[in-house]
Amino acid sequence: MPEIPSPDPVLARLTAALGAEVKRGLPPVERWNPAHCGTIDMRIAADGTWFHEGAPIRRPAMVKLFASILRCEEDGGIVLVTPAERVAIAVEDAPFVAVDMAVEGEGDDRRIVVRTNVDDVVSVDAEHRLRFEEVAGGGLKPYVHVRRGLWARVTRALTYDLVALGEEREVDGAPWFGIAAGGVFHPIAPAAAA
Repeated sequence: MPEIPSPDPVLARLTAALGAEVKRGLPPVERWNPAHCGTIDMRIAADGTWFHEGAPIRRPAMVKLFASILRCEEDGGIVLVTPAERVAIAVEDAPFVAVDMAVEGEGDDRRIVVRTNVDDVVSVDAEHRLRFEEVAGGGLKPYVHVRRGLWARVTRALTYDLVALGEEREVDGAPWFGIAAGGVFHPIAPAAAA
Protein backbone atom coordinates (compact mmCIF):
# COMPACT_ATOMS: atom_id res chain seq x y z
CA MET A 1 0.00 0.00 0.00
CA PRO A 2 1.61 3.33 -0.96
CA GLU A 3 2.30 6.02 1.56
CA ILE A 4 -0.15 8.92 1.43
CA PRO A 5 1.50 11.46 -0.85
CA SER A 6 2.17 14.97 0.38
CA PRO A 7 0.82 17.94 -1.58
CA ASP A 8 4.14 18.00 -3.47
CA PRO A 9 3.37 18.57 -7.18
CA VAL A 10 5.93 16.01 -8.40
CA LEU A 11 4.48 13.35 -6.09
CA ALA A 12 0.97 14.29 -7.20
CA ARG A 13 1.89 14.06 -10.90
CA LEU A 14 3.65 10.73 -10.53
CA THR A 15 0.82 9.31 -8.45
CA ALA A 16 -1.78 10.55 -10.96
CA ALA A 17 0.22 9.21 -13.89
CA LEU A 18 0.41 5.80 -12.25
CA GLY A 19 -3.30 5.79 -11.46
CA ALA A 20 -2.56 5.20 -7.78
CA GLU A 21 -5.46 5.64 -5.43
CA VAL A 22 -4.54 5.88 -1.77
CA LYS A 23 -7.39 4.59 0.35
CA ARG A 24 -5.67 4.33 3.72
CA GLY A 25 -2.25 4.51 5.29
CA LEU A 26 0.12 1.69 6.11
CA PRO A 27 -0.51 -0.55 9.13
CA PRO A 28 1.36 0.57 12.30
CA VAL A 29 3.74 -2.41 12.33
CA GLU A 30 6.26 -0.47 14.42
CA ARG A 31 3.76 -0.59 17.32
CA TRP A 32 3.04 -4.30 17.06
CA ASN A 33 5.21 -6.56 19.23
CA PRO A 34 3.93 -10.13 18.96
CA ALA A 35 6.07 -13.15 19.74
CA HIS A 36 8.41 -14.37 17.02
CA CYS A 37 6.77 -17.41 15.40
CA GLY A 38 9.74 -18.65 13.37
CA THR A 39 10.57 -18.48 9.67
CA ILE A 40 8.27 -19.13 6.73
CA ASP A 41 9.25 -20.26 3.25
CA MET A 42 8.84 -16.84 1.68
CA ARG A 43 11.57 -15.09 -0.28
CA ILE A 44 11.95 -11.76 -2.05
CA ALA A 45 14.34 -12.23 -4.98
CA ALA A 46 16.86 -9.56 -5.97
CA ASP A 47 14.61 -8.57 -8.90
CA GLY A 48 11.68 -7.90 -6.52
CA THR A 49 9.75 -11.11 -7.26
CA TRP A 50 8.07 -12.61 -4.21
CA PHE A 51 8.09 -16.41 -3.77
CA HIS A 52 6.16 -18.66 -1.39
CA GLU A 53 7.26 -22.28 -1.05
CA GLY A 54 9.39 -21.88 -4.19
CA ALA A 55 6.60 -20.58 -6.44
CA PRO A 56 6.23 -16.93 -7.46
CA ILE A 57 3.31 -15.05 -5.96
CA ARG A 58 1.44 -13.91 -9.06
CA ARG A 59 -1.26 -11.77 -7.46
CA PRO A 60 0.00 -8.16 -7.20
CA ALA A 61 -2.60 -7.35 -4.54
CA MET A 62 -1.24 -10.17 -2.35
CA VAL A 63 2.35 -8.95 -2.79
CA LYS A 64 1.30 -5.39 -1.88
CA LEU A 65 -0.52 -6.68 1.20
CA PHE A 66 2.56 -8.58 2.38
CA ALA A 67 4.78 -5.59 1.56
CA SER A 68 2.60 -3.36 3.75
CA ILE A 69 3.35 -5.48 6.83
CA LEU A 70 7.12 -5.78 6.34
CA ARG A 71 9.36 -4.61 9.15
CA CYS A 72 13.12 -4.39 9.52
CA GLU A 73 14.21 -5.76 12.90
CA GLU A 74 17.05 -4.32 14.99
CA ASP A 75 19.36 -7.13 13.80
CA GLY A 76 18.61 -6.23 10.15
CA GLY A 77 16.33 -9.21 9.55
CA ILE A 78 13.09 -8.71 7.65
CA VAL A 79 9.80 -9.97 9.09
CA LEU A 80 6.13 -9.97 8.26
CA VAL A 81 4.28 -8.71 11.34
CA THR A 82 0.65 -8.56 12.41
CA PRO A 83 -0.77 -7.82 15.87
CA ALA A 84 -0.79 -11.59 16.51
CA GLU A 85 2.42 -12.96 14.95
CA ARG A 86 5.85 -12.14 13.56
CA VAL A 87 7.62 -14.39 11.03
CA ALA A 88 10.99 -14.04 9.34
CA ILE A 89 11.34 -14.17 5.55
CA ALA A 90 14.37 -14.29 3.23
CA VAL A 91 15.36 -11.21 1.25
CA GLU A 92 18.11 -11.63 -1.35
CA ASP A 93 19.00 -7.94 -1.69
CA ALA A 94 16.42 -5.32 -0.70
CA PRO A 95 12.70 -5.83 -0.07
CA PHE A 96 11.72 -3.36 -2.81
CA VAL A 97 12.93 -2.26 -6.24
CA ALA A 98 12.74 1.36 -7.45
CA VAL A 99 11.18 1.05 -10.91
CA ASP A 100 10.06 4.56 -11.89
CA MET A 101 11.38 8.06 -11.30
CA ALA A 102 10.33 11.67 -11.87
CA VAL A 103 12.75 14.61 -11.61
CA GLU A 104 12.02 18.31 -11.36
CA GLY A 105 14.34 21.26 -10.73
CA GLU A 106 18.07 21.52 -10.16
CA GLY A 107 20.61 21.62 -7.35
CA ASP A 108 19.39 21.68 -3.75
CA ASP A 109 15.85 22.44 -4.94
CA ARG A 110 15.72 19.33 -7.16
CA ARG A 111 12.88 16.91 -6.43
CA ILE A 112 13.38 13.25 -7.24
CA VAL A 113 10.37 11.01 -6.72
CA VAL A 114 10.59 7.24 -7.06
CA ARG A 115 7.97 4.52 -7.23
CA THR A 116 8.70 0.99 -6.09
CA ASN A 117 7.54 -2.30 -7.53
CA VAL A 118 4.81 -2.36 -4.85
CA ASP A 119 3.72 1.23 -5.58
CA ASP A 120 5.29 2.99 -2.60
CA VAL A 121 5.97 6.55 -3.79
CA VAL A 122 8.68 8.54 -1.99
CA SER A 123 10.53 11.78 -2.53
CA VAL A 124 14.32 11.59 -2.14
CA ASP A 125 15.20 13.83 0.82
CA ALA A 126 16.70 13.67 4.31
CA GLU A 127 14.25 10.95 5.39
CA HIS A 128 14.38 9.02 2.11
CA ARG A 129 18.09 9.11 1.39
CA LEU A 130 20.03 7.58 -1.45
CA ARG A 131 22.92 5.29 -0.54
CA PHE A 132 25.46 3.59 -2.75
CA GLU A 133 27.19 0.29 -1.92
CA GLU A 134 30.34 -0.99 -3.56
CA VAL A 135 30.05 -4.30 -5.36
CA ALA A 136 32.67 -6.76 -6.52
CA GLY A 137 34.53 -5.46 -9.54
CA GLY A 138 34.38 -1.83 -8.42
CA GLY A 139 30.79 -0.98 -9.31
CA LEU A 140 28.19 0.73 -7.17
CA LYS A 141 24.67 -0.38 -6.34
CA PRO A 142 22.23 2.41 -5.36
CA TYR A 143 19.35 2.18 -2.92
CA VAL A 144 16.68 4.59 -1.71
CA HIS A 145 15.17 4.45 1.77
CA VAL A 146 11.45 3.77 1.52
CA ARG A 147 10.16 3.38 5.08
CA ARG A 148 10.91 1.92 8.50
CA GLY A 149 14.48 0.92 7.65
CA LEU A 150 13.34 -0.79 4.44
CA TRP A 151 15.19 0.05 1.21
CA ALA A 152 14.58 -0.24 -2.51
CA ARG A 153 17.35 -1.21 -4.89
CA VAL A 154 17.42 1.17 -7.83
CA THR A 155 17.20 -0.50 -11.25
CA ARG A 156 20.12 -0.21 -13.66
CA ALA A 157 18.17 2.12 -16.00
CA LEU A 158 17.29 4.49 -13.15
CA THR A 159 20.88 4.34 -11.91
CA TYR A 160 22.08 5.79 -15.22
CA ASP A 161 19.46 8.54 -14.92
CA LEU A 162 20.58 9.32 -11.36
CA VAL A 163 24.27 9.44 -12.22
CA ALA A 164 23.50 11.88 -15.06
CA LEU A 165 22.24 14.28 -12.35
CA GLY A 166 25.51 14.04 -10.40
CA GLU A 167 27.82 16.88 -9.51
CA GLU A 168 30.95 17.40 -7.46
CA ARG A 169 30.78 18.95 -3.99
CA GLU A 170 32.96 19.12 -0.92
CA VAL A 171 31.98 16.74 1.90
CA ASP A 172 34.00 16.88 5.14
CA GLY A 173 36.80 18.69 3.33
CA ALA A 174 37.07 16.23 0.44
CA PRO A 175 35.59 16.38 -3.08
CA TRP A 176 32.72 13.93 -3.65
CA PHE A 177 30.57 13.10 -6.65
CA GLY A 178 26.90 12.86 -5.71
CA ILE A 179 23.34 14.01 -6.26
CA ALA A 180 21.53 16.96 -4.74
CA ALA A 181 17.85 16.30 -4.03
CA GLY A 182 15.32 17.31 -1.41
CA GLY A 183 17.71 19.83 0.16
CA VAL A 184 20.35 17.12 0.79
CA PHE A 185 23.54 16.12 -1.03
CA HIS A 186 23.65 12.33 -1.44
CA PRO A 187 27.31 11.28 -1.91
CA ILE A 188 28.04 8.54 -4.44
CA ALA A 189 31.85 8.23 -4.43
CA PRO A 190 34.97 10.29 -3.83
CA ALA A 191 35.41 12.59 -6.86
CA ALA A 192 38.79 11.07 -7.72
CA ALA A 193 37.11 7.63 -8.07
CA ALA A 194 34.05 8.85 -10.01
